[in-house]
Order: sequence, then C-alpha cells, then structure tokens
Amino acid sequence: MNIRDLQYVIAVAETRHFGRAAERCFVSQPTLSGQIKKLEDELGVAIFERTNRSVMITPVGESILSHARQVMEQVDAIQQTALASRDPLSGPLRIGAIPTISPYLMPLILSPLKKGHPQMKLVLSEEITDMLVTRLLNHEIDAALLATPVEEQGIACIPLFDEPFWIAYPRKHSFYDKEKITLRDLNNENLLLLSEGHCLAQQAMDVCHIRDRQQQGEMADLRAASLETLIQLVRAGSGVTLVPALAMQGSWATGSGVVAQPLNIANAYRRVSLVYRQSFPRADALQSLAQVILDNLPNTVNKISQQRATQNSRSGKK
Repeated sequence: MNIRDLQYVIAVAETRHFGRAAERCFVSQPTLSGQIKKLEDELGVAIFERTNRSVMITPVGESILSHARQVMEQVDAIQQTALASRDPLSGPLRIGAIPTISPYLMPLILSPLKKGHPQMKLVLSEEITDMLVTRLLNHEIDAALLATPVEEQGIACIPLFDEPFWIAYPRKHSFYDKEKITLRDLNNENLLLLSEGHCLAQQAMDVCHIRDRQQQGEMADLRAASLETLIQLVRAGSGVTLVPALAMQGSWATGSGVVAQPLNIANAYRRVSLVYRQSFPRADALQSLAQVILDNLPNTVNKISQQRATQNSRSGKK
C-alpha cells in the first residue's frame, strides 16, 4: 500500500468512474484499475463493487475511504509544515463560500489579500451550505464562509461579522414613505424567497416568523436560484425580499428601480463565520484571511472582535 494507491481510491470514489478517475490522476485506466485491484487483494476486501454500468463503493470501502482522506490530509500537513518553515502563509488555500456571500465579499478582499499576502493563493468555490459542509468534511476544501452553524464533530469556526437584513421593494411601494419597517408591516406582503437549500431562504422565514413556504398563488412555485433573480422579480413588482447587508454593494442597489432599507426587527441579522476542520494544519493562514476580511468590511455589517477568537461551531448562533 502506498500514497498513490490511496489517491486512486479517493478519485474513483468521488467520480464513480475508473476512466474519469484515471484522467484526474494522469494515468491510464488499466494502470489505475490494476493498482486498486492489487490493493484490494492485499487487504483481502472489495473496496468497490463494479458492474458494466456503475461503480459503487462497498461498506468497508467507505471506512477505508474515510481513513484514506485522513491520511492524505496528513500527507498535505507534512508538505505544508515543510513549506511553513520557509513561509507560514505560502501555498493554495481552498475556500468555499455560499452564493449570497461570495459575489459581494470577494471583490472587497481579493486585492487587499494579494497585496498583503502575495504568497497565498486563494482557490474559491461557490456552492450552497450543505454541499460546502460535505466538501469540507471530505477534505475537498480547507474552510468555508457560511452563515449558519455547523453541527458536526471536529468542526470549528472563526466568527467574523453579523450581517443585518435589509428589505428590498419596488420604488412605487407604500414602504417608500415609511421611516421604519416592522414585522407587522411585512405580514401582508408577498415575501420572495430563494429556492430550498439556500440558507438565506430559511433565515428570511425566521426573521419574518414564517413557518412554511407559500403553497398557493402565482409565486408559490417560485424556485429562484440567485439573489439577483429575486431582485429582478422585486423590480417587476412581484413582491418584496430580504437582502443581506453586503449585497448592498451590488450594482442593483443604484438605478434599478428597487429601494432597500434596514428592518426595524429584533435579531434581523445572520452571523457569518469562517468554518474549518479542527485538524486543518494551517490555522495561521485562516487567521490571516479572517483579518483581511475584517479589515475590509463596509460599515453596514457589525464586525466581531477577534483577538484570535476561534470557537467550536457547537456554541451555536448568537
């Protein structure tokens, strides 16, 4: 058994295809298949169940895969330890971010990050919360920018900021003449939500004390996949929506026919944190990234005092 064999196992498990796994590992399919078969013979168990149409991982293969990923993380830790002896912040940092944070936060920090830490390479991916948590647990990314707590063992977080929600509505709306918008004002409004799976949808429902999604009416089947889509629907007069404060940096906020203002509702905000595995060996790199984020936030959000504040995600949402 060697490290290369473990890389092959992980590649096949993630692609569910020997050919695509071989392409990922830059080897021929017969070479990869032969090495995995050799490993299975050595261990005396079948890691994969093969048919003409599919490749499925066996129950014992799942356990082996988990250990393989841990081994590969430790291999990476050895490499990063050697690199850190020369420069603790060098090398790629794989960061995931949810779609309602990434487009608005990244433009604020990429240039300062490059200027302050030119040796750090940020590798960014954008997906919904559940997918990012899965990728984090599978060691496919190093950390994730999330707006919900993660209830998993071995996960920690660096709290960054509390982001208030604003209400967005068409310019020709009765809200335009109101100085404060309260929960009572929202009771009779058609609240537009992102599709299920986006944490912003549930957060908006929580803020407005909505238990279930609308089941009837022309907007009941709405499955908007992006905040920009919701804004266009608001502009068209289809309803109102809640917008996280960072999104006020978007181009829609000026000259789009949509007005936004803060809500006068208690706890109408979400906490954004940098979430990572406790076993991740490059804590200094994450702290540096967190500091760059804090140094470049607009005054529409409330920063959380750091002092290298790292807390376990099980402490829950504040």
